[in-house]
Order: sequence, then C-alpha cells, then structure tokens
Amino acid sequence: MPSSLPRSDAADQGVDPAAILRFLDALDERPDIEMHSLMVVRRGRVVAEGWWGPYSADRPQLVYSLSKSFTSTAAAFATAEGLFDLDDTVISHFAEFESDITDPRSRSMKVRHVASMAAGHTREVLGEALERDPKEPVRGFLLIPPDRDPGTVFAYSQPCTYTLASIIQRNAGMSLTQYLRPRLFDPLGIGHVGWFTLAPGREQGFSGLHARTEDIAKLGLLYLQGGRWEGTQLIAPEWVAAATSQQVGTAVEGGPVDWGQGYGYQFWMSRHGFRGDGAFGQFCVILPEQDAVVVTTAYTLAMPALLDAIWDHLLPGLGSGSPDAAAQEQLGARLARLELAACPGAPAPAEWDRWAGAFTVTAGTADNQAQPFLFSLEARPFLTSVEVEPVDGGWQISLVEADNALTFPVAAGGWIVSDPVDRRGATIPVAASGGWLDDQTLRVEVIFLETPHRMDITCSLPQRSAEAGWRHPPLAPSRLKQLHCPI
Repeated sequence: MPSSLPRSDAADQGVDPAAILRFLDALDERPDIEMHSLMVVRRGRVVAEGWWGPYSADRPQLVYSLSKSFTSTAAAFATAEGLFDLDDTVISHFAEFESDITDPRSRSMKVRHVASMAAGHTREVLGEALERDPKEPVRGFLLIPPDRDPGTVFAYSQPCTYTLASIIQRNAGMSLTQYLRPRLFDPLGIGHVGWFTLAPGREQGFSGLHARTEDIAKLGLLYLQGGRWEGTQLIAPEWVAAATSQQVGTAVEGGPVDWGQGYGYQFWMSRHGFRGDGAFGQFCVILPEQDAVVVTTAYTLAMPALLDAIWDHLLPGLGSGSPDAAAQEQLGARLARLELAACPGAPAPAEWDRWAGAFTVTAGTADNQAQPFLFSLEARPFLTSVEVEPVDGGWQISLVEADNALTFPVAAGGWIVSDPVDRRGATIPVAASGGWLDDQTLRVEVIFLETPHRMDITCSLPQRSAEAGWRHPPLAPSRLKQLHCPI
C-alpha cells in the first residue's frame, strides 16, 4: 500500500504562504497554462498541495519524459548490482547485432553516452530508428551513423533512453516496473504505477510512465537527500551527484534558458537546482539550496513560463516564511477549491427524440498508427461517431472508434467523474461536462484523468454530425486504449 509523506504548515518549515499564493495568482493570469496539480515539499514535509478538480491525488497520470528520471534511477540500481558499467559499449549488450552495426561511431557508443543524450547524433532520431527496424528499435538506432563522436554533442533523442532502458531490462530479465518495485517503489511507499511498452515489448523508459503527484515528489526527495530514504542509502551518492550534474552542454543560442543549463543522466540542470521534465509541464524540480522539491502536473505549451513562475514567485518564499496564520488559512482555502472550469450549457434538450442516437464524426479519423511515436501534436482523435442517450436522471455519451467504444455519463454545469470500461475490458477514468448551447448544438468536454489531455466534442442538428478535437492534444497518435494507466 502507498504511504504518505509527512505534512506541515508552510510557515512551520520556513516557507512563506504568501509566496505560494503569489505563484497561484501568476498561474491564474496565464490562460495558456492549465494546472492539474501542485506539491511543494520542504525539509521532507509537504507544505502545500492541490489538485485542480476533477484531477485528484489518488490517480496516476502520464508524466511523459519525466519517466526518464525513473529510468535513471533504475540504472543507478543496475550499475550498483553489476548488471552493466557506464563505460560498456552499447553494442556489447546486443551481441546479435554485432555483424549489422559497422559504423565506427555506433560501435564506440557507450552506455554513459546514451544515459546523457550524447550518442553523437545532432537530432531526434526516434522516427528513423523505427523506420529502420520497427520490431527492434535499438537495432534501428544503432544503424543510424552518429554525426559526431559519441560524448561530444547533445541531442535530446528518445532512442538514447530507450536503449538504456533496454539494457537494464535485458540484463535484469524483467521490466523496469518489476525491477524498481522492490528497490524503489516499495521502499518509498509508491503504489501502482503503469508504463507503456514499445517493441519488442519492453517498457519505454523515455516516456509512458503513469505515477501520482506524490510519487514524483518522493523521487525528487530521494535525490534531494543524496539517495537516502528513512536512514537507508538506496542509491549511491556518487550516482546522485553524477546524474544531477552536467555531463554534456545543452546551450543553444536563443533557446529557452532552463534547457540550456546542461544535462546529466536523464535529469536537466536548471537555473536553480535540477529537474525531471516531461512534456506539457510535468515537472519535478529539486532545489538543494532551499531543501525543497516542487512538483507540477499540467497541460501547457509554455513550459518555460511555468518554470519562470516558480523562480519569480515561489522560490523567494522557500526559506523566508514567518508565522502568518491569516496567510496560511488563505492558502489552505485556496488549495482546497482549485477546479477547472466546466463546460457551459443547458442540462437537457427540449426534445430528446431528436438527439438520441449516433452523430457521425466528420473529420479526424485518418489513421497514422504505422509510426506511433513520432512526436507531433495530434489535432484530432480517431473517432468514427459519438452516440448520445438519455439515462435515468441524466444522459450519457459513447465515444466510438472503428474497433472500440467508451460510454460514460455527462454532467451539466460541473464535472462528473466515472470509471467506464471500454469494449476491450480496460478501465479508462474520465470526467465529463457538457450541455446544450442551443436547440441545434450540444457541447461536451472530456478529460482523460490519467493523462493531461482533454477532448472537445460538438454534436449538431439537423445533419447529425459531430466534430471532435483535442483541446490538449497528446504528443503521439492516441486511441482510447492509450488514454489510461496500463495495468
């Protein structure tokens, strides 16, 4: 069973509650930053936490590339147990590719190079790796000749982390999740997590992990404490020091400042401290000077602005707290009422017989599953129709794909959370809000609660057509089966 970190009032741990309030104010002024959760830890205690409803503390959420920092931790255990050495060549762990890999740079690539995104390529090569060998992406990766000598240039490229994760799983004889369960998850009191796989059935490592906000905070606290947890040295302090310091430079003229501070072993350096970092604002910011960890989950394309808000408003309050009962009470009340705005609309149509049944989705059903992890925002979901039906005391919709469907209730004026099961037997938690904008138009908003993603749907009469689009698109083409935490 998961266990919780100790809690404390902010001021009792030297944190100014007013600084957290100013941080929340700054986020409210940014409509391009939709927050889903916040947790602030100082001196080992949670001093502020909140979830923007319908998101909640108990659900794991897709953390995208923040997964990489968990993979780094698996590598810490694996090197300590002698499963591999950072100075091993990558090819030495894939003897079956020996005759295929002829490029000298590919053959000289070391594990430390893929751990630090310094394989020698100057670009993201995931698509190329999958094209060269969709059944064994590591082979496809090694078949791409590096542009420079490994170790001399940084390029954020998913096959680097996938290769590191593959070496761990191959030598451990089990998945990352299984490997980390007795070594990391159980000692830290982390409950169920799920991780997406990639051919040939290995957990991705570079993305795909689903974890709770507090799980992320615990990982950050472990690194803040130099690898110690409740008096036990779980990971070597030498690994912590190396993983969280610059192994390769990342500065790019005109690039975002916090992405130009250097890269360690699956951790980014920041203007302050270091961080695990996932698309759309999944952050685990570790601040050794302030003895603090800040975790956010969110959906935003303005990730630098979210970090700026942490530096400008929250950071100055970490260590400057004073007893202020009024500010602490105000902060508690503010965090307790966080909520995402629901969809407007009337709770029922004037004539149900005009609305019950299927609405054909008019766009966005083209498939692109041949290359499922080419990172680009997906504008439209793969729906063929939307079905609307009245039920006792309300109504429900069904999202229908060519080979799957999901049915769930919708609330007017608020969110209704449910855990429906799709036709494949998978539970896909959602929150839905919607209503009739006029006698010809129904609007529904659906949040997939174990992801950062929200879908907007409009059903129209008299054509009985539906438009479905992502307000918060996934980073790769996603069907219903990919919109929840894996078991």
